[in-house]
Order: sequence, then structure tokens, then C-alpha cells
Amino acid sequence: MEFLRNNQSTEVPRLDSVKPLEKHYSVTLPTVSHSGFLYKTASAGKPLQDRRAREEFSRRWCVLSDGVLSYYENERAVTPNGEIRASEIVCLAVSPLDTHGFEHTFEVYTEGERLYLFGLENAELAHEWVKCIAKAFVPPLAEDLLARDFERLGRLPCKAGLSLQQAQEGWFALTGSELRAVFPEGPWEEPLQLRKLQELSIQGDSENQVLVLVERRRTLYIQGERRLDFMAWLGVIQKAAASLGDTLSEQQLGDSDIPVIVYRCVDYITQCGLTSEGIYRKCGQTSKTQRLLDSLRQDARSVHLKEGEQHVDDVSSALKRFLRDLPDGLFTRAQRLAWLEASEIEDEEEKISRYRELLVHLPPVNRATVKALISHLYCVQCFSDTNQMNTHNLAIVFGPTLFQTDGQDYKAGKVVEDLINHYVVVFSVDEEELRKQREEVTAIVKMRVAGTASGTQHAGDFICTVYLEEKKVETEQHVKIPASMTAEELTLEILDRRNVSIREKDYWTCFEVNEKEEAERPLHFAEKVLPIVHGLGIDSHLVVKKYQSMEAMLLYLASRVGDTKHGMMKFREDRSLLGLGLPSGGFHDRYFILNSSCLRLYKEVRSHRPEKEWPVKSLKVYLGVKKKLRPPTCWGFTVVHETEKHEKQQWYLCCDTQMELREWFATFLSVQHDGLVWPSEPSRVSRAVPEVRMGSVSLIPLRGSENEMRRSVAAFTADPLSLLRHV
Repeated sequence: MEFLRNNQSTEVPRLDSVKPLEKHYSVTLPTVSHSGFLYKTASAGKPLQDRRAREEFSRRWCVLSDGVLSYYENERAVTPNGEIRASEIVCLAVSPLDTHGFEHTFEVYTEGERLYLFGLENAELAHEWVKCIAKAFVPPLAEDLLARDFERLGRLPCKAGLSLQQAQEGWFALTGSELRAVFPEGPWEEPLQLRKLQELSIQGDSENQVLVLVERRRTLYIQGERRLDFMAWLGVIQKAAASLGDTLSEQQLGDSDIPVIVYRCVDYITQCGLTSEGIYRKCGQTSKTQRLLDSLRQDARSVHLKEGEQHVDDVSSALKRFLRDLPDGLFTRAQRLAWLEASEIEDEEEKISRYRELLVHLPPVNRATVKALISHLYCVQCFSDTNQMNTHNLAIVFGPTLFQTDGQDYKAGKVVEDLINHYVVVFSVDEEELRKQREEVTAIVKMRVAGTASGTQHAGDFICTVYLEEKKVETEQHVKIPASMTAEELTLEILDRRNVSIREKDYWTCFEVNEKEEAERPLHFAEKVLPIVHGLGIDSHLVVKKYQSMEAMLLYLASRVGDTKHGMMKFREDRSLLGLGLPSGGFHDRYFILNSSCLRLYKEVRSHRPEKEWPVKSLKVYLGVKKKLRPPTCWGFTVVHETEKHEKQQWYLCCDTQMELREWFATFLSVQHDGLVWPSEPSRVSRAVPEVRMGSVSLIPLRGSENEMRRSVAAFTADPLSLLRHV
């Protein structure tokens, strides 16, 4: 009952209050005048599937004036054969060269579901016509879209995850793999990078289709109100979002500029193949490898590798073949020789410096891919006792693959071996990044070993029970935890399932709760969940709830001077008595200094040498102290330090006031995470739900929380047409 009372104001997207679509661009279009001969075909009511021969075009004198494009039999004719009103044009598309009988052609789509095809041989004249027609039907609010040479330009009804109540008519321009958009009263937005989409899908039936585009922290629904131009938009967007060629930069890319095809394979091997004997040395079945590679090349975004469906050797072979077949190679033809020559430098420091220099000069996508791949191989060799693939063995396999040699040049393998051995230095990997990487991989391996011992095998994603607000049967959710999931993503996932919206100043967080220790730890939003899941004991669980003290902590961090914290606290060390596990000793006053590197304990303020010192980034800080220790105040926290031998040490500290506790804990979070305690993006907190009127919010990017976006996608998936049925 308490849970229900706390959430009685939980909001669910309203899908029934939808008003008819209205146009919010200015009805006063610019005055554009232009005239000249154009070649046109008869208008069509369906997409042009076949090439139109030159003989199918008729030469017409065309005049663009007063918002009307008229075409005449010749320049002397008085009465036009037909006309197209600029206000009725919904899309203008420039066809690739030689698509039809004329070298340069463009298409005009109208509200009446008609398609007009025009052509010219002269590139300059064709370009001038396209610009003039665009200026005639595009309103002033979207005139910035005309600044570039677009492939398609037009208006479409659409909705976004933040505002499902009202559709807007946005103006879109497609240039290469970028989709730019302008909305009524909305600010200019960054373009959608179509090859970096997390999702591109079509919902609804054949008569009522909706295109869903999901990029990081923003989503967009485009409705097929006018089927003719919608199908054309759908085709070009799908093509622009696919891999455009064989080079790395032409692949579908992730947020870090790593090709999705590489990420999919590396992630699968990391989760399912680190302990596989001979991984990468063994070859998969040729037919299965080729089918998998073809699927990944066609649309890697839609390929989800699952254990039991794909064998690790098939996946590893697909990755090697992809890298070997790159036309320019991973290290590029221009730099390949320089990399090989660098491997022969005798002085180790000079050689590493040369590698770092060459790395900087690689194209961004190649550089990101090299780091991701070497990072992965570094993890693989960490388990060489099990998989029999040490650094040298991996170098023998990947040297010829990455440098595309016949295996006769030993220098190729030497480069790979050097990069793995000096991975931390060459790629400037800091201690925290390396620690998180090791924890994640170790957690995966341990859980797989445990699964093998119990007769069960996991497929990379591990099931965990997470509670909302409190530990009760009715609040539990069973969630798949992939290796890449962060605490923020898990929090949003749980909130989405229960349709809980994030209001302003709501700080929802995932907590690790240890019932036995009577303590809890709010996970940092960027912290990987999988290692936490692996380390949970039988008395521990995860719960998503509001962090009531976060606002006060953020205010304190914003107002403090300096990065250190010092002061007196009550301290007690957890020592066992005669091996019985009974804590001994009591709480004593101690002076503490916390800075970016360590936490120091002094017997008193005047002491010059600390009694104890702990590296701050290796500490886990839990709120709360076990009652059986009889803490002197209720404002205490538990500090846990795990040694290199995996031995855990615990200390208990108590403050005099709640404010002191918040200040200490805030400082811990700040120094452990380099000042980034809470996500800085405004999308973490949603704005108030706007009135049902046009122009009240920007559709893209999504400026509410990612939770809003995810919930909208969930609602949309349940009933796609309900969002746009009355548009």
C-alpha cells in the first residue's frame, strides 16, 4: 500500500487526446521566379520502379512564378498543359546520375499523391531548377535546409517520444547519411546520423506504416500519411542507414565510431568465447561463416548473435575475414609500411612513441577500431591459461589478417604483439578504465564457469531480479543484464516497465542493498552492472528508488572550494576476535583527509603521519552501519577495500549530523568519478508535459529523459497506430 501511495501520481503517456494535424509553417511562401526548358514524363501515382528512357520525356517550357510551376507546349504557348502549386509540393528529390534517360533528373511529389519526373543534360541548369523549386515551397523557418546539396527535401508528419499527444509537421533534408530536421518553434538540431542509429524499424500494417528512428537519447516517429512520398523516404533512409561500401568509414557505426559489425563480433566473443580453447586460431565452418558475414555486411544493426545459434569459431572467423577483406586495410595502405618499420626500432620507448604517433594519424574510425580490437585481444590473452591463446599466438593469427600479408613478413605479427603488450601505454588507458575492463571480463568468465559447473550455460545476457522502491514480490522485475549495461540504463529499464516518468529533481538510482550488513550503495550512473550482479551475496539485492539526498549533495559540490574534504569522524575497524567472527573494539575519534588519490586516517588533527591510508578509487562506500556495532550516531557509512589478494577489509565511520554525512559521501563520489556525480545531459530530467498544442516542444533530439523515450517506444510497440491514428 505504501508503494502504491508513493506512486499514485505516476504518469502514463496519454494516447487518446490527439488533435488533427495542423501546419505550423508560414503560409506566405517566398516569391521565386524562374523559367526555361525542362524534359518531363507523364505524372504517376506510384513510385518509379523502372528506368524511364529518354524517349518517354517530352520537352516543355516551364515557368515558376507566384508560387506556381506551369509547363507549356513551347515558349510561345499561352495556355499551360498543366501546373503544380508550390503549396501542394510535399517533397523534392534529386535522383542519382543516369538513373533515367537524362543524366540529371529530379522528382516532385504533391499532396494529391502525384509524382512528376523532370530531366536535363546540363548539371548547372538542373541544379538551378532544384534550388528555385525548393525555395518556392520551403517556408522561411526551414530555409537553412537549403544551404547544402540535398538528395531529398520535404515535409512529413511525425511524433517524438517526449510528446505522444500531438503530431507535428517537420521539414526534413537528407544529405548522404545525415537526416536534418526543422520543427515549428523548435531550435536547430544536430542531424541524425543514420548509420549510427540504434534502431530503424517499420511498425503498423501495409496501409498505416510508421517509421521509427532511434538514436542515442532521441527518437522519432514518421507517419506514412501520404503513401507515395513516404515509401520513397523509407527507401532512401534505409539505404542511407545501411553500410555504403566495404571501407571502415562506410560501415554502420556505433557511438564510439566503431563499426557495428566489429562490435557485434567482439562483444559476442567476450561474453561467450574468452575461455574457448584456440579461440581465433580455430576456423569456423566456411558456409556458416560466409552466411553470417553476409548478414553482418548487409545490416549489422539487425543481427543479434546468440549462443546456441552461432558458434564462437564461426563468429571469430567472420571477424577475421571482414578485417582481412577491407580494401584499405585497418592500418591503411598509406601507413602500413610505416607501422611495419616501427616494429624494428630497437629502443622500446622510442618504438612505443612511434606507435602512438602513427595511431594519431589513422582515420578516426580506423583508430577507434584498432583500440577496440587490441583491447579485446588484451582481454583474450589474460585467459591464455584456459584458451591457450597468449599474446604471441594471437599475433601470429592477427598479424597477416590486419596487415593483409601472406604470413611471410614476421613484422606484421610483431606490431600486433607490441600493441597488445603495451596496450595501456600506446592507447593511454588509465587505471580506472583498465580496472573496470578487468572486472567486467572477470565477472563474465566467473559466471560462465559457474554455469558450466551447474550444468547451465548462459548466452551472454544474465538474468537478475531487481526491485522497484522496496523488496516485495509485487515490485520485482527480472531483467537481462548484458555486459555493457550501466546502472543508468538498468534504472531506466525498470522505470519504463512500470511506466514511471522522471519528474524534475527526481533522482532515480539503482542501489546495491546488503541486508546482512544493513547498508546500501547507490551505483554510479556509468558503473557496469554485470560485475555487481556477480558479486551479490545471498543477503544482497538491487533496488531502483529515488535518491533523496542527491540534490543536496549536488548543491554542496557546486558550492565547495577545492577538491578535498577533511574533518573528525568516529571510526571503528572490523577485526575478528579469536576467529569467531565477532567484531572487537569500539568507535574512536579520528581525523580524516580525503583527496583525489587517497583517504588518510590520523590519530588526531596535529598528527603528521597517517595511521592508515587507502587508494580512494579502490574503495566501495556503503551508506549505513550494522546496528550490532552500536554506532554512536545514525549518520554512518561503511568503507570496503578489496586487496589484490581479493581479501576484503571493512571500516565504519560515523558523522555527527546528516549534513556531514552527505558532504563526505558527495566528496567520495566526486573524487572517485572525476567530478561527474550525476549525468550532465538535460535529457536525464523530463520537462513538464506540454499542453496539447502545436509547437510546444522540439521533436528532435528528445529533450526529456531517456526513460520518456524508451517508454514511448514501448507504448508505440504495443499499438503503433494509436499514436498517429487521428493525425
